[in-house]
Amino acid sequence: MTTRVGVVTFPGSLDDRDAGRAVKLAGGEPVALWHGDKDLHQVDAVILPGGFSYGDYLRCGAIARFSPVMETIIAGARDGLPVLGICNGFQVLCESHLLPGALTRNDHLHFVCRDQRLRVENAATAWTGDFAPGAEITVPLKNGEGGYVADEATLDELEAEGRVVFRYLDVNPNGSRRDIAGVTNAAGNVVGLMPHPEHAVEALTGPTTDGLPFFTSVLKKLVA
Repeated sequence: MTTRVGVVTFPGSLDDRDAGRAVKLAGGEPVALWHGDKDLHQVDAVILPGGFSYGDYLRCGAIARFSPVMETIIAGARDGLPVLGICNGFQVLCESHLLPGALTRNDHLHFVCRDQRLRVENAATAWTGDFAPGAEITVPLKNGEGGYVADEATLDELEAEGRVVFRYLDVNPNGSRRDIAGVTNAAGNVVGLMPHPEHAVEALTGPTTDGLPFFTSVLKKLVA
């Protein structure tokens, strides 16, 4: 049976179709999930895509966190459901307290759009198992509020527990503390990152295919 990966569409989501296409290319079955529907339709994993959910009013992800679908996702994540938050999805995960910290305005106060090099710091999560630890990858980055922040105690805890999953290389594009590009929860089933792996799954559209292992990783994890 094909593994079913839900992709949530919020009002203002931009990258839901791209995430679904990435799932399909990896060999999974993408399932569209609507923000106003609590039913996850028996999916095996969930992706919260990039975009501007609810227009980014109040704070990025602050309204999406209270959508009906998130009630079910939050409960599922705490029971082990694999959840990936990309860009705005990362913001939603932090607002939902499934991941620590917050995403704030880029320190230079400009929107950034670039191909970004990353280092894989943790290859043991549900979404990174197909990477080698320490691998260096390139995927697109596009955000205006992508600066990852947390208090020093939280940052120290993330470092000590190996929960920093990705780190920016060459340049810190948004002022994220300790060059952090993505983190995981303690169980390793919930991962959030600002760069967009779903935009790096085909050689035709590039810039690399370095994003594809995100999606193959969770498929392999679910059938293991």
